[in-house]
Amino acid sequence: MTSLAPAGLVEQLPLPILLLDASECVVYASPPAEEFLQTSLSRLRGKPLAGLIPEDHPLLALIGQVRRSGRSSSLNGLEIASPRVGEHRDVEVFAGPFGDDAGTVLVTLQERTTARQLERQMGRRSAGRSVSGLAGVIAHEIRNPLGGIRGAAQLLEAGTDDDGRVLTQLICSEIDRIAALLDRMLAFGDAPARTNEPVNIHSVLDHVRRLVSAGATGKVRFIAEFDPSLPSVLGNRDRLVQAMLNLVKNAVEAASSQGDRGQIWLRTSFHAGFSIADRSGGARVSLPLLITIEDNGPGVPEEIAPHLFEPFVSSKPAGTGLGLALSARIVGEHGGLIETERVRNRTVFRVLLPMAPEESQP
Repeated sequence: MTSLAPAGLVEQLPLPILLLDASECVVYASPPAEEFLQTSLSRLRGKPLAGLIPEDHPLLALIGQVRRSGRSSSLNGLEIASPRVGEHRDVEVFAGPFGDDAGTVLVTLQERTTARQLERQMGRRSAGRSVSGLAGVIAHEIRNPLGGIRGAAQLLEAGTDDDGRVLTQLICSEIDRIAALLDRMLAFGDAPARTNEPVNIHSVLDHVRRLVSAGATGKVRFIAEFDPSLPSVLGNRDRLVQAMLNLVKNAVEAASSQGDRGQIWLRTSFHAGFSIADRSGGARVSLPLLITIEDNGPGVPEEIAPHLFEPFVSSKPAGTGLGLALSARIVGEHGGLIETERVRNRTVFRVLLPMAPEESQP
């Protein structure tokens, strides 16, 4: 049979890849395919694909069509579900003839989670631009009268009894809370020009972990798994700290509900093979730097999960819904992508960022 690829090359590709013979039995499965099908290559090899999915599944019909026509074909939006492989929704499938062996078909499978998140992020950017102008106007218009009200309350406090002072202090406290909210709304205004430089993302995450640990009242445990060979990201360190701080604080609040069992995992890795078109629609930009923040909290309610990074969307009773939206905005400013999902009873946030050019690496 024709060799699939130079030794070790296919194993580095992030897509699940299957090679099927003329009998639709598995000849080869890449490591991501083993994970996708929840079965090792040694167990898959020689087994019919129909033993893993229903016999009337459109995937099998697609493979049959490719074999008969001798031409490549694809399907979008498939659902692959069975007790053997679990449940995968919105799968994009490509199938095509392979090599010189008659009937041999190459199949790639990809869940379109990242693509959906990218589409949502484009929508969030548009929503962010709309809300930024509104936020700036509201904040500036409200700030002036708030200052006058606070000053008047302080004057009243000096000439009142204890009960009156409690009320005036309450007024000042609430004004300060509103002012803090306005500050967060202003973060959606046009950000001033900032100098970008190579930033070590591990120093950012370590700084954020120290900040959050110092202010945390619970016993949440941090587990850091960093790839020390990861290159720098080209960006603004202060903005990246703000983005990661919002994500980690959100994770801490969720994990704190587990008491002493609360845990947060901070991971970094090099994630080759994913790119997006730049904002001008020209050359594609690779996003190989993967930062993962996981917590074992209760998760996000399903009804708001698709809108989690939109302004003013929050699952917390007292939440403003601006923290995660600001993180998404900052990641977008850096040309990156942010996504979230629930995996193995953990809430997972992933941030994909471009790396700094080699000539600017420290």
